[in-house]
Amino acid sequence: MPQTKGDRQAAAKKGAATRERNKKRAQSQTAGTKGAATRQGNEASASAKQAKQSAVGGVTSAVRSLGDAAVSAGKSVATRARGGKK
Repeated sequence: MPQTKGDRQAAAKKGAATRERNKKRAQSQTAGTKGAATRQGNEASASAKQAKQSAVGGVTSAVRSLGDAAVSAGKSVATRARGGKK
């Protein structure tokens, strides 16, 4: 049984709606990844500042803060790289 013009138009609209939904989903996922990378970068910056301030008080806490800053910075870079590839 051949398709009518209305059937073809309905199928085209359905396909267009699906493509639009997929596009929005991809954009929001990328935005979420970029937001996570920004948050992780801010955490790394805060840890580095705390290490700088605690260096006066004690060496142990300063080293711990520097370690936290390095881990956060690494996470941020990895997340940023993953977000840019999409």
